[in-house]
Parts: sequence; structure tokens; C-alpha cells
Amino acid sequence: MKLFGKTIVVTGASGGIGSSLVSALLEHGARVAAVDFQPENLQKLKLDNDKHSSNLFTYCVDISDRKAANELPRKVLTNQGDVDGVINCAGIIQPFVKVQDLEYDVVEHVMDVNFYGTLYITKAFLPYLLKRPEAHIVNVSSMGGFLPVPGQSAYGASKAAVKLLTEGLYAELLETSVHVSVVYPGATDTDIAQNSGVEIPMLSRNEMQKMRSATLSPQKAAKIILKGIEKNKPQIFTGTDSKFMNRLYRVNPVFATRFIARKMKSLLNSH
Repeated sequence: MKLFGKTIVVTGASGGIGSSLVSALLEHGARVAAVDFQPENLQKLKLDNDKHSSNLFTYCVDISDRKAANELPRKVLTNQGDVDGVINCAGIIQPFVKVQDLEYDVVEHVMDVNFYGTLYITKAFLPYLLKRPEAHIVNVSSMGGFLPVPGQSAYGASKAAVKLLTEGLYAELLETSVHVSVVYPGATDTDIAQNSGVEIPMLSRNEMQKMRSATLSPQKAAKIILKGIEKNKPQIFTGTDSKFMNRLYRVNPVFATRFIARKMKSLLNSH
């Protein structure tokens, strides 16, 4: 689906990949409905994209609130007319702890935002997308959605749910005008931990440098995602690490699991 002139809803719009998607969409000539629950960050987003202010509307919404999610399409349609696409980018991680040390309210919050928030927004906008000549739903999963990451098991479960929800949607909408894509971001240089209220364990300077050098910029990730949308790709991998681990896990899941476990050992052992 070509993005020029289209109206696209982006959740998680004020930080990380989300804010980069908003800026990139505006540069592509799209109109954007930017959704986030932090009003001060939405205000900064507007300032950062001031030259495209006529094509950017912001909406302060908690997507894990079903009522608020259901009311959003009416607001967007009133302000911006039609809706041609939805990018569910909002997401949070869990503390870097094992399942046995994870509080139930944390698990519920992660699932509410990552899975139910994606489900609520998708269901709220789908009736309107089906009326368009062409439309697109994009749900952001994670590498943790297709292979186990120790210390992020609940997060991974929520993103695996997003993966299968999106694949089911793809199958259900094959004979409609609505395209569906699932995104698997690799390691990306974002503030997701801070925005999730999660403390990053203390690592050595050398370990921090290694992690930083291996991450993709959110701007590059956004560029890959938009290119995938314009090519109607069912699966979009942002980063060579995501592509590599997907192949490795398919070929040898035990080896891949042990490989990731070794990589995560220092984070888990710091607790």
C-alpha cells in the first residue's frame, strides 16, 4: 500500500520506533493519528514535527482501556476523515527477572498493553478499514515472540500472542482489501525500558558498548517497516539479528534457546 495521502494510526507514537514511524510517515506525505498515553511526550512529538503540523493529530489514549480504544475511531474520523492503516507499535517490557520472581500484576500489565491493547485497537478500527479501497494493519511483535528469552518470559508470551493474532488476521483477511503485516524488531536503540518503568541491571562498560553497537536505530527500523508496508510484506524483520535468530530457531530451536540463555545470563545474574 502506498503511503502518500493515506491516514495512518500509530500507537506508542511518542517514543522509540513509534515516534520515528510518525516522522517517516509524515515525510512520505501521509496523515498521522499519533496515539500515546503520555501527553507531554505527544506535545514534544508535535514540536519535533512542526513542519508537518497540518497532517499530524495527537490522541492521548490508554490503549489497554477497551472503552477508550473503542472511542478512538470516532475521534480520528471526525478530525481526519478516513483511516487507511493502523500500526500497533505500543509495547512495554517486564523487569529482567525469572517467572518465579515475577509479580502477577506485572504480568497482567504487560499482557494488557502488548496483547489486549493491540487487539482492542485492531478491532476498533477494522470495520472502517474494511470499507477502504485498500488498507493495512501492522502489529509489532518481537524476537521474543518467536523464541524464548530468559528474564522476559511474560513479555515474550504477550508478543507471541501478537504474532499469532496477526497471522490469524492475515488468513482471515486474505480475500479483502486489508493487508496485514507482523513486525519482528531486532535489538533497537530505544527507551522501552525507561518507558516500561523497568530498571536495567548494571553491566560493565564493555558489555554496554557491545549492546549499543549491536542495536539498530529507531529511524532505520521505521524505514524498514514502511518499506515493508509499501510492498505488502506479511512479515517484516528489522535487523540482521532478528532475521538470523528466526532462521536459527527454525533449524535448531534447542541450540537457539541455549544461545539466547547465554546472552541473557549476565542480565539475570545481576539481580
